[in-house]
Amino acid sequence: MSSKKVLPKGRRYTQQREQAVDLVRLAREEGRGFAAVQRIADQLGYGIESVRQRVKQADIDAGDKAGLTTQERARMRELEAENRELRRTNEILQAAASFFGAELDRRSKR
Repeated sequence: MSSKKVLPKGRRYTQQREQAVDLVRLAREEGRGFAAVQRIADQLGYGIESVRQRVKQADIDAGDKAGLTTQERARMRELEAENRELRRTNEILQAAASFFGAELDRRSKR
């Protein structure tokens, strides 16, 4: 039996990612910019752009920068999925109405 703790997908590195964001913010306060992002990304084994994007999103979520928050992005994804489903349902209903309308039209002409 393995002693490794299996975490749900998407939650494995949450603490490390938060730590990376905190470290970059601390370095930014000390006047170190991109070099700090690169160093921290290398130390934690993340891509530079990945860390930079996480810091940017954390700044937006904190209200320090303009943009869509994580919650707003999630809500937008939900609404887009709902919109796709409604469009698909509408197409099905229109096809059904057309089919039954044509059937009624044929019956009335007999």
